Amino acid sequence: MTRQQWQALVDHAREDAPIECCGYGYGRDGNVIEVVRAVNERNSPYGFELGFEPLRAANDFDDEGYEVFVYHSHPKSEPRPSQQDINIALYPDWRYLIVSLADEQAPEVRAWRIAGGKVDEEEIEIG
Repeated sequence: MTRQQWQALVDHAREDAPIECCGYGYGRDGNVIEVVRAVNERNSPYGFELGFEPLRAANDFDDEGYEVFVYHSHPKSEPRPSQQDINIALYPDWRYLIVSLADEQAPEVRAWRIAGGKVDEEEIEIG
């Protein structure tokens, strides 16, 4: 992920706070090609829902062989998946990125693989 892509995630989280932001991205060979903002259909500071069109687009990229991730923010908590996040993670091959604004001076972005209720953190390289 480039520094600009990382910053785009943080900027989206800050702009939508205190509501959780959400979106998706895709890439190849571990390199992010694009980050795409979406609207949080749930419009809540405690959860998110990716709408039909962004979810369809992410699925299309997956079908075309791209690596896909979904991102959302935690405006006031750490960037670890909540039980709710784990419950709605229905795509085991996708990554789930969480942007935390708990420390406004030092936002964090962390990546997770969530499959069958099992949660594993994955490294994000900023280049």
